[in-house]
Amino acid sequence: MTTPPTLPFAQPRPLRVPPLLRQLQARGVVHRVRTAVGDNAWLVTGYDEVRRLLADDRLGRAHPDPEHAPRTGESALFGGPLGNFDTEYADHARMRAQLQPHFTPKHLRALRPRVEELTERLLDDLATADKPADLHTALALPLPILVICELLGVPYEERKRFRAWTQAAGDIRDRARSEQGLAALFDYGRELLQRKRTDPGDDVISRLAADSDITDDEAAMLAMALLFAGHETTVTQIGIGALLLLTNPDQWQALAEDPALVPNAVEELLRAPGKGGGGIPRYARVDLEVDGVPIRAGELVLLDNGAANHDPAAFTEPDRVDIGRETARAHLTFGHGLRYCIGAPLARLELQAAFGGLTARFPTMRLAVPVRRLTLRRDVLTGGLAELPVTW
Repeated sequence: MTTPPTLPFAQPRPLRVPPLLRQLQARGVVHRVRTAVGDNAWLVTGYDEVRRLLADDRLGRAHPDPEHAPRTGESALFGGPLGNFDTEYADHARMRAQLQPHFTPKHLRALRPRVEELTERLLDDLATADKPADLHTALALPLPILVICELLGVPYEERKRFRAWTQAAGDIRDRARSEQGLAALFDYGRELLQRKRTDPGDDVISRLAADSDITDDEAAMLAMALLFAGHETTVTQIGIGALLLLTNPDQWQALAEDPALVPNAVEELLRAPGKGGGGIPRYARVDLEVDGVPIRAGELVLLDNGAANHDPAAFTEPDRVDIGRETARAHLTFGHGLRYCIGAPLARLELQAAFGGLTARFPTMRLAVPVRRLTLRRDVLTGGLAELPVTW
């Protein structure tokens, strides 16, 4: 029997689909693989199947025997099962109900001018910086942190504290470090709740602290989940999206000349990155069959939304970056179904401000180093660039 390939797949060209993943995708939809920690899993790579399974309640994040469940990595956050197997869907519905009021269209419309103001301030600083400048530290990193701090009510001056903990929690290689980071984040969440009870503000944590239907532990967990997801993923998306535009200068120029393209460009930049394989982890709650392949209850199923976003059956010339792509918004980067990312509208708002502002203010921006010298992080859950040197 052929040994299953091990994730992540070799990626000779950053942001391009790994050759092995493309070969697997050409052979079929479902593939036996091994995770980075050596556990067996099923990798689903077809767009239609990934989309359907994301909304299939026969798959979940919990496992009946979590201590012995297959894992994707060592992260305490997403490396293994999450939640109670018997109450998973009820618990998730309750959590969504608690969070949804904080992410209404009304709330986000009110936030847009502030996000644009914060972006302009950062771009003002960048315009006077020495060249070459690091776009990662100038924009990609500070903007999502500034926004999530204001939304949640977390002091921006404490960013070094919580950033260290979110980075540790997302460590996919060192489980002890990940667990320590997660524990520190939880303690910080409880600390913030107590502060808000003494000195409340117009922010999410203050409202969670005042909600008598939520326990302190639940409120702290929700607040810190938002803090992690609300900045780590967007930091990555701004950096990767900027790199995609910079390596496709015709697209950068088109965006600079026509700001009306920005919303669709954001969707294409969310779709376009080629990833090393893996995607969204789920566990089979019952025996099922996917494209003729039997999957047993308890097995790990990886819904590879990155591969799905590059499925030629769903996206014409999927490896080409095209900010005018009419089908770009059909991407699965934010998931699909009941677990669709609750923060997706906020991420879109930040990405639109970032890419719209960058291309308008810096139409001649270009990479200051060859692409091969850029480093993609492989040690943390969200990945992303370590730095992005640019000039103009």
